[in-house]
Amino acid sequence: MLPFHITLWRPLHERRQFFPALIAIVSCFAAQACANDAAVTDGIWRSAPSMRNDRAAHAVVSTRTSVYALAGTGTAGRPVLEVERFDGDKWALESTLPGQGLNAPAAVIFEDRIYVIGGFNTSTNIPAGQVHVYNLKTKQWSAAAPLPRPRGGHAAVMLSGKIHVLGGGNSMSTIADHSVYDPASDAWTDLAPLPRAEGSPAAAVLGGRIYAIGGRSGTSDFGDVYIYDPAKDSWTPGPAIEPRGTAGAVKYCGTIFLFGGESQAKNMSLGSVLRLDLKHAAWKPVSAMPTARNFARAVLLGDAVYVVGGSPTPGSSHASSGSAVVERFHTRCPAQPRVE
Repeated sequence: MLPFHITLWRPLHERRQFFPALIAIVSCFAAQACANDAAVTDGIWRSAPSMRNDRAAHAVVSTRTSVYALAGTGTAGRPVLEVERFDGDKWALESTLPGQGLNAPAAVIFEDRIYVIGGFNTSTNIPAGQVHVYNLKTKQWSAAAPLPRPRGGHAAVMLSGKIHVLGGGNSMSTIADHSVYDPASDAWTDLAPLPRAEGSPAAAVLGGRIYAIGGRSGTSDFGDVYIYDPAKDSWTPGPAIEPRGTAGAVKYCGTIFLFGGESQAKNMSLGSVLRLDLKHAAWKPVSAMPTARNFARAVLLGDAVYVVGGSPTPGSSHASSGSAVVERFHTRCPAQPRVE
């Protein structure tokens, strides 16, 4: 409780000293910006510079100093070939994606190279198997060994120097495939598939394990979370979320944050943000995104998460008009067990 009664009996000079402090306290609570306030723990959102191109069904990766946006569909659902780079201040044209365009590819960065993996050709549901490799030092493109089976709408993460590609779909159905690429040998192998076939899952690595989060198949959304243990080559259930696909996931503050996505059941793009509470093995809501989006691609840059592009309009996955909006999320790391 604020000590308003103190002003009734303190000398005038003490009251003059007290009033600014009182105003600061009240302003702090009104703005939800106190050091110990839930808004600080939950996170603060700010607008960031917009991309040059609208994008949805795209891929986003980051280094220590830059964010790269690749592929996807933009204005009127056209394929976006421009590769953009954000240096923390502005977006600039970096390169041009080979081919005629992709929607719903996956991308990762490993040793100064961006791997753009699969996707659907242009704005169709015809899956692609190629892997485009962009060298950040030479600014040149090359090709890596193609996927064992073409797919789009999958997730990809780096774990122990290898690229794990999860789920997705072909032109007929969603798949459960778990394909692993070794950059050292330029070869693919198959490991334990996901427990169910699903497209558009989110994925992140935490504690040496892969978390596959949500996803969908047809008109069904999933809330299941599966955790992959590479030592056992097996999946186990994790704490579930409200069903959604096309969400963005990133490791941040020693845990996983999940951003936005799409609920087909509600026919809406989502703005909610969830944090994995490791202590209680549950997902906790934090400050929602200012702009609800599906294909909410989230990456870490510096001490903040940037959610780049995506579509506020649900229901047009292969030819979405997308948006150029970029929003920055920063939080004070909550007190919970850290897993590196």
